[in-house]
Amino acid sequence: MSTYNFGNVNGPARYGDRTPDLETLMEAADRLTEALRAEYPGLVSSGETIQEQLAQSADDGLPPNRGRIRSALETIAIAASAGTASLDYTRHLLHALDL
Repeated sequence: MSTYNFGNVNGPARYGDRTPDLETLMEAADRLTEALRAEYPGLVSSGETIQEQLAQSADDGLPPNRGRIRSALETIAIAASAGTASLDYTRHLLHALDL
């Protein structure tokens, strides 16, 4: 048996990286905000924050502000109940952005 350490396959070389493109992330953020409007109207501003950060990234070509997105997603995750579309989209974005 080999004991060679292959290291982190998602490391600096980004081998195995499956991060969705920005357009896909923006669509997920749009769906999250729609779900929030229906399920948790008080959290719509968190969904809009995510949309704004992704739109800004598309405009300036820089990576999205992961801190603001993470904060907004955590706010939603704390309040959203299991089995809701809001929580499903939140988990999807957390995973896609590796937050």
